Amino acid sequence: MSLIIKEINNHIVWLTINRPEAMNAMNEEVIKELDSALYSCISDDSVGVIIISGSGEKAFIAGADIKKMQKMSSEEALVFAKAGQQLTLAIENSPKPVIAAVNGYALGGGCEISLACHIRVCSENAMFGQPEVLLGLLPGWGGTQRLPKIVGIGIANEIITTGRMIKSSEAKEIGLVNHVVPQDQLKPKCEEIANQILKNGPNAIAESLSCILHGDGKATQDGLEEEAHRFSKLFEKKESDEGLSAFVEKRDPRFRE
Repeated sequence: MSLIIKEINNHIVWLTINRPEAMNAMNEEVIKELDSALYSCISDDSVGVIIISGSGEKAFIAGADIKKMQKMSSEEALVFAKAGQQLTLAIENSPKPVIAAVNGYALGGGCEISLACHIRVCSENAMFGQPEVLLGLLPGWGGTQRLPKIVGIGIANEIITTGRMIKSSEAKEIGLVNHVVPQDQLKPKCEEIANQILKNGPNAIAESLSCILHGDGKATQDGLEEEAHRFSKLFEKKESDEGLSAFVEKRDPRFRE
């Protein structure tokens, strides 16, 4: 049985973590397969948007495999943390937008994977949390770094140090997710967003994502310099010729033909 189910349709790829019996908990094998599937999508010109979800209705990813973690040495834990961090970095650095379709629990490493995605959409039954402190640990796949950037330091401090779970309504309120929808509307909503993205220039999207990511934490002037450089470089692409011409000619641009 494949641990990652890959489905592609009209430039949209769904990568579904397929361990419903374990609430899609992450172990070394799942990390490796998801990482491989992600890189395959990034290198495939026919793919425009990637959506990550979990199999079943109970969980997106209910964290790491605790039974395996229980037997880890400090050295093995370091390797495991680095593997998870590498995966989240690959998601975050993807030139193609990655949407987290959060159906149910997104805890620990599951929450951290969603944090690395560019857009987060969740069902009403979704629950988020970084409960590592309850195990005498801390978030090891980027939670201490990305959560404060998304919800602010004060709220991140509370979520991480209490280990409490966050309902979908609160997740929306604090900016942890972009949209909350009924469970049967999760897939349509994610694909609606994906299709809106697909109307736009792939190079412009990639450069925008990179500009946002690398501008975070920089002085505004440095970020503006980067933005101006990337803006001007896009004028060297046929894509901008098509976009500008389409606007003048009052027609839809044809970026992906």
